[in-house]
Amino acid sequence: MMNLSHTLLDSLKQHGACEMFGIPGDFVLGFFQQAVSSGILPLYTLSHEPAVGFAADASARYRTRLGVAVVTYGAGALNMVNAVAASYAEKVPLVVISGAPGAGERRNGYLLHHQARTLDSQMAIFREISCDQVVLDDAARAPADIARVLRSCLTHSRPVYIELPRDMVAVPCGPATSCAAPSTDPAALAACVTELLARLQAARAPVLMVGIEIRRFCIEEKVAKLARMLKLPVVTTFMGRGLQADCDAPLLGTYLGVAGPAAVTRAVEDSDALLMLGALISDTNFGVSEKTIDMRRAILALDGEVTMGYHVYPRIGIEDLVDALLERAVRLHAAPLTAPLAPLYPRGLEADEAQIGPSDIARAINDAMAAHGRMAIASDIGDCLFTTLDIDNTALVAPGYYATMGYGVPAGLGLQAGGGERPLILVGDGAFQMTGWELGNCQRYGWDPIVIVFNNCSWEMLRAFAPDAQFTDLSDWHFADMAVPMGGQGYRVQTRRELRDALETAIATRGKFQLIEAMIPRGVQSTTLARFVNGVRRLQQPKEAAK
Repeated sequence: MMNLSHTLLDSLKQHGACEMFGIPGDFVLGFFQQAVSSGILPLYTLSHEPAVGFAADASARYRTRLGVAVVTYGAGALNMVNAVAASYAEKVPLVVISGAPGAGERRNGYLLHHQARTLDSQMAIFREISCDQVVLDDAARAPADIARVLRSCLTHSRPVYIELPRDMVAVPCGPATSCAAPSTDPAALAACVTELLARLQAARAPVLMVGIEIRRFCIEEKVAKLARMLKLPVVTTFMGRGLQADCDAPLLGTYLGVAGPAAVTRAVEDSDALLMLGALISDTNFGVSEKTIDMRRAILALDGEVTMGYHVYPRIGIEDLVDALLERAVRLHAAPLTAPLAPLYPRGLEADEAQIGPSDIARAINDAMAAHGRMAIASDIGDCLFTTLDIDNTALVAPGYYATMGYGVPAGLGLQAGGGERPLILVGDGAFQMTGWELGNCQRYGWDPIVIVFNNCSWEMLRAFAPDAQFTDLSDWHFADMAVPMGGQGYRVQTRRELRDALETAIATRGKFQLIEAMIPRGVQSTTLARFVNGVRRLQQPKEAAK
């Protein structure tokens, strides 16, 4: 008979996991040994628990499968709370496995190292940021418990928490089982589709807005087909930037209200039937809308239900909805588009001695991808993320809503570990100070991402909202000089010519990470960030005046 660790590992693999990220510790040491000796899933160790969570999150986002993070009790798991909260907020199917004290240790009367308030405090904390939880303290029940939790993870596309007492690691256990996916009521689905299509047909200017759930549930191709059949122009949310990059969809661009392209803003805000598939109703997606979206005229499919006006259809999965729409879709008349279907992104970097700005980085990347092929991008929060809106629509992972710093570098490592594809990482100097040092792990695994650090010696996005503050200043750490000792190559570039040359060299060099430290004058922002900040200020002025 197999043991509980093997049952857990087999079940993870059966449910789609392809690798694990972790940091060893005494309460999880036995499980690590079982994982390595069994060879069921590869295990990648990083340097700090937040990076473990970000790497597993990014692998799950990009590969549309379970991400797995394995840490020790207390000091390990609690150090990863922020990363898991980000996954919960942005609907990522992340499995958190934490070692835990064994039954004998729980009864001996001692306070245990890594314990916070009580031995169950950790479970209480993770209950707030996961959709299902289990303590594997009963081997007879474990196969069914594991199957239930992993099914919840996939169904809701949100984190789950598995606590594994260290005295249970090698206990004999039955084989992995599985739980059936929840079913949709056919009659309710038919009624929902009938009303939805009727609303679209009656509309003067219908628009399809796609959000993160279409990637989480792996239906991008189906949604693109639906858009073509219904002749609907497509926009992505800010969080959904990079969606439909590899699909033949009639894509207008990314909606960002007053900060985005005018044609996209008009299409969304003037639509009398905005079909939102998997779009999170958040401030980052809609907080800079010039005109408040009238949800009574919108159609929202999110979190397993569909809302149209005052009608709510519960327990309608987004994939079931799209499948049913494809079966019954008819061609609809869409209003003439006011912008080309293929957005035009800036190209043609002038390789001169001028200083570098974020728009120059976008141009350099677009030129490089036109010459060498597109790359998946892992971006941190800040102006580097706003700059991606000027980059060709390629696969992108970023914390667009939860907006946690430190995501970009470990996320890029998660992308390459999860499939071998070389990623491009965009990160600001403030975020790089947090997790950039994880690049030192590349040499152990043969990873070779290309990293561009937007170095303005400042928390520049915060400066944009507080221009007179001195606490947004950072010192110059000379990141490029640190690349070689960490196993990579570094380039500190001051001019547009140096940027172009460094990027070409980085693309041509394989086998070690490439770090381009782009020195940007303090106060220079991307045009999108500048529009975003100005838009937020303008929309807030009436509120301030009313106080």
